[in-house]
Amino acid sequence: MLNIENLKLSFGEKEVLKGVNLSVDKGDVVTFIGPSGTGKTTILKCINYLVEPHEGRMQMGSISVDFKKINKKETLKLRRNTAMVFQQFNLFKNKTVVENVMDAQIAVQKKSKKEAYNKSMELLDKVGLSDKEKDYPSKLSGGQQQRVSIARALAVEPDIILFDEPTSSLDPELVDEVLKVIESVAKTGVTILLVTHEMDFARKISNKVVFMEKGKVIEEGPPDQIFENSENERTKQFLKKFYSENKEVLEVR
Repeated sequence: MLNIENLKLSFGEKEVLKGVNLSVDKGDVVTFIGPSGTGKTTILKCINYLVEPHEGRMQMGSISVDFKKINKKETLKLRRNTAMVFQQFNLFKNKTVVENVMDAQIAVQKKSKKEAYNKSMELLDKVGLSDKEKDYPSKLSGGQQQRVSIARALAVEPDIILFDEPTSSLDPELVDEVLKVIESVAKTGVTILLVTHEMDFARKISNKVVFMEKGKVIEEGPPDQIFENSENERTKQFLKKFYSENKEVLEVR
């Protein structure tokens, strides 16, 4: 499904990604964990070319690109085969809930309004928001807005869905409703790449966990290996510190 080789990116003199390699099979749920500012979100943005890597190659299904000489046609192919769910929802404020979900189906996939509407209502029902179809985003809670974003991502039937810290902007009481929707999406077999600080959720949902630090992949493997049997000292330090700092929050939830 996805193979990345020697992915590099710098902002000015700061190296953000330092030769990242990654392999993802169809139907995988791959979760990136690690300290803030280590390049986790940047990898997702490189995959659908929201940021431009300076070097590296990527194979996504039948699409093969060299980031040193990627063209507009290849960029469009990448974006049409991926969908991204952002931290800040990124819904169109002047469009209703159902119009937000319909938008890309009409603009990109050239579906009729009727076809796009029917598909959108089906997906809104799956995320528990069919009764909100005529509401505008401003009337929704953060959790509801993020569920609309997930429905919008599913609407274009992407090969890969990229989740960029989808619960980081939510009040704690709204986090679980979004995680439940993501879990239901994972059960459909779609390939998912997820950046999150929800460690227990990462352990539960993933079949591969990638620990990153300072723009590099430090360790990757099945959840049990990373969370219980890591042989990397830095991974163990990170997880120990995380669970120590978040013990009270985890106990409440």
